Amino acid sequence: MKQNFTVRRGALDGVEAFLSVAEHRSFRRAAAALGVTPSAISQVVRALEERVGAALFLRTTRSVGLTEAGERFLSRAKPAFEELVAASEVAGQLGERPAGLLRLAVPRSVVPIVLEPLIASFCEAYPAIEVEIAVSEKLVDLASEGFDAGVRMGEFIAADMIAVRLTPPFPIVVVGSPDYLSRRQPPECIEDLRDHACLRMRRSNGSVAPWSFVDGNEAVEVIVSGPLIAHDYPTVLGAALQGAGLAQVPRPLAEAAIADGRLQALLTSFAVTAPGVFLYHPGRRQVLPKLRAFIEHIRYRSGDAPRDEAAGRALRGRPDANQS
Repeated sequence: MKQNFTVRRGALDGVEAFLSVAEHRSFRRAAAALGVTPSAISQVVRALEERVGAALFLRTTRSVGLTEAGERFLSRAKPAFEELVAASEVAGQLGERPAGLLRLAVPRSVVPIVLEPLIASFCEAYPAIEVEIAVSEKLVDLASEGFDAGVRMGEFIAADMIAVRLTPPFPIVVVGSPDYLSRRQPPECIEDLRDHACLRMRRSNGSVAPWSFVDGNEAVEVIVSGPLIAHDYPTVLGAALQGAGLAQVPRPLAEAAIADGRLQALLTSFAVTAPGVFLYHPGRRQVLPKLRAFIEHIRYRSGDAPRDEAAGRALRGRPDANQS
């Protein structure tokens, strides 16, 4: 089995030299075209003939021609080699400028917080990039499922990933609608939650998440009960807006509803602080320009990092619109 692998691995050795000799009908001209010596070309072709098991060229002191085996080899090898060269060029382009399909795995709750405000401007700034957003609450394996990066809250990112901050830390707050709170006494302490309908979240590992708080310097986890268990924050937030109960959600997700009075923030002095939302990917050496452009664009739009406009234009591979 190992011997067969070795043969396959060396199967392309000498093919470029063979094609050059077949094109020029001369070892000397082929060598000049490839920038090597005629003796080197001759040795490589001879080694290829030995692997193939047949002479590929008819050689005389005056000319070089193809044998029948050489003609057959040329008819199959030339288009295959040209396809390999084209494939290399196409793949190489993705390493030179932001282009291609950018696949992101994100939880539903992150879409309105991070992606919705910037996706249109990113697509306009980088028209050669197609963005695919796969919404999933599961912690996906980026490499095996073909994603360039994922977006998660910091505490859910594996230690071997490179994480890029997308938002500052934020509190996880308990919220309730005026309609619900008109029927129940608003909780003033953590223990009061026992008398409330609490809308819960099921984690990707199957367990129902307790509600987390801070009481002084002590972390507190509370097992709550209620009429609904959902798999994502937007669903429990929507149910809270309809008066089904209390929900514990990231403050940025509920901010607009709190600001316009559709929800009221509760137990704020006991709120835990989440580390924020991060983009994560396998490593710096695997960052293609399309992902680097996305990271830069998010930072620029959020105001977390200054951007040099000339560098930004160079990264996009686009001239300044003001230049002729």
